[in-house]
Amino acid sequence: MRLPLVIIGLGALIAAGSLVHLTQGTADVDVLNPDAQAAVILQSRLPRLLAAVLVGAALAVAGAVLQSVSRNIMAAPDTLAVSAGAHLAIVAVAAFGVSVPLLGMAGIAFVGGLAAALVVLGLSGGTAMARLVLAGTALALAMSSVTQMVLLLFSEETQGLFAWGAGSLSQNGLDGVTALAPVVLCALAGLLVLARKLDLIHLGDDHARTLGVHVGRIRLGAVALAVLMAASAVTLVGPIGFVGLAAPALVRLAANVVPGLHRHAALIPVSAMTGVVLLLGADVLLRAVVGAQGALEVPAGVVTTLLGVLFLIALARGLRVSRAVSEPPAAGARGSVSPGRFRLVLVSSVLVAALVVVASVLLGDRLLLLGDVVNWASGQAGPIVSNVMGNRVPRVLAALLAGAALALAGAAIQAVTRNPLAEPGILGTSGGAGVAAVAVITFAPGAGFWIQAGAAGVGAAIAAGLVFAVAARGGFAGERLVLIGFGVQAGTQALITLLITLTDPWNETKALTWLGGSTYGRLPEHLVPIALALLVAIPLLAGARSELDLLSLDDETPRVLGVPVPRARLLLLLCAVLLTGTAVAAVGVIAFVGLVAPHAARALVGRRHSRSLPVAALLGGVLVCAADAIGRSAIAPEQLPAGLITALIGTPYFLHLLRRTRA
Repeated sequence: MRLPLVIIGLGALIAAGSLVHLTQGTADVDVLNPDAQAAVILQSRLPRLLAAVLVGAALAVAGAVLQSVSRNIMAAPDTLAVSAGAHLAIVAVAAFGVSVPLLGMAGIAFVGGLAAALVVLGLSGGTAMARLVLAGTALALAMSSVTQMVLLLFSEETQGLFAWGAGSLSQNGLDGVTALAPVVLCALAGLLVLARKLDLIHLGDDHARTLGVHVGRIRLGAVALAVLMAASAVTLVGPIGFVGLAAPALVRLAANVVPGLHRHAALIPVSAMTGVVLLLGADVLLRAVVGAQGALEVPAGVVTTLLGVLFLIALARGLRVSRAVSEPPAAGARGSVSPGRFRLVLVSSVLVAALVVVASVLLGDRLLLLGDVVNWASGQAGPIVSNVMGNRVPRVLAALLAGAALALAGAAIQAVTRNPLAEPGILGTSGGAGVAAVAVITFAPGAGFWIQAGAAGVGAAIAAGLVFAVAARGGFAGERLVLIGFGVQAGTQALITLLITLTDPWNETKALTWLGGSTYGRLPEHLVPIALALLVAIPLLAGARSELDLLSLDDETPRVLGVPVPRARLLLLLCAVLLTGTAVAAVGVIAFVGLVAPHAARALVGRRHSRSLPVAALLGGVLVCAADAIGRSAIAPEQLPAGLITALIGTPYFLHLLRRTRA
């Protein structure tokens, strides 16, 4: 009897929410004029309501199936980068001015989303919770960086897509819903046909094979149908965050007390109804809080993301962490190298860094010669060269210092969390700094660098403090830290979108440039905070090199040898926060440096931190310097943010790491 009661209860919530939703809107409904009343409801309110119902159901079912196929409760269109892949495909088509009908656009989104999902599932190992989250998040970050680059380069062609990219339920009539509803319903019917086989696969591949199930074929078909539903949702309203994660996860939790709910014949439709309740409730809440006019500007996806973050944090707090969640970050690295090889690599890294710095100084919208640099250094350069060098040298130094700081922060975080795919963004520092900086840019556009940098530092500290406070239970266990950090990072991105759409929705370029990581406008005095952070952090990390080696193995070994594990973790994470916060304040948000540089260093000189830390710092500086030079030169006199270039450089290496470290 419990299952029918659950279905009836959800149906009642949907009916009540729909009635309230229809009463909310910007236009006054004249009860004495039935024709006008019908026009408002049919052309404005009903399309938004039906879009919420269709998208909520589609995302929830997609999440439920992806969780079953991967046997991972964290699988969802968000964490498998399906939404990011579909979003990128749609924005790319819009940027090049290609006119595609809605169903064709859904097909393009399907291709992008399916490719992303297959990459994440195939290379992450699927069942390891933290690995899947990190793999999907990193790939989504890379795709989002490319999307941001397209939005910047084709700002006129893609105008208005920024708010849509956060998930907007606004509809212009019923055409979109009626076109995509058959696609979603057909995919839903196909998944219900596969329900029995999905039950068997969820129990285990071997068990399913003994009962005659073609596991690979069924799994691929289920993933394709789930991605088709998610791609249809993205095509209609843009990426909606966390509905595909939270709705099926709530249903699975309820299955512990509701007999029969764990079977997919019930799980799929109940997840669909739960998704509708969540999205419809979020939209009703949004319109009740900010008003109907405000709801036209604020994407509903912002609300679902913020609510989903709370759910994710609660889920992470109650998580039982396995001691074998992730492999050490040194996995696949050299155990040790000879002193001669280490010296050779170190000297080579210094030389490469010097060459890249020189090349960065010479390249840009105006090409300089070495003679110009010599004349400038000796005070004999002309005014044009002096002006170019005065602008360019601080930018190069900012990129060099920021790259070194992010690399050291990434090395520390990977050791502490014992996760080879971790990077500074998982502490929420980049997102926290981004929220604070965009707030200053938005509300105090005339504020100087020091105010922006100070705000970014405070934002980073607040975000990291929130992650630390929630993750403190269990001694900052790696998997819990990763999940909470992922949630906080997603929440900060939602807040950034909220700030932009509420204040200046048609000028997203101002924030996208900063969020993409840019050295534009840096002066010598802007380098002081990050230089001081490095002066503090380098001796601290050098002194803690043995603790880093031990923490990267397990918790027992350092504890037996007298290392206070929770305190050491906290101190090293605070050091990483300091480095990340000052780096973001100096150059904005730059991805993948903290992931790629430590890995490359360990591959070259082994897992001992006394050797890998200096090499990682040099490689990080080289990467950001090179990215900044490319961004200043590739489309000169226009410029691309360095963070977008590092994402393009780092993605192939990241995919290589996923393949090598696959469980």
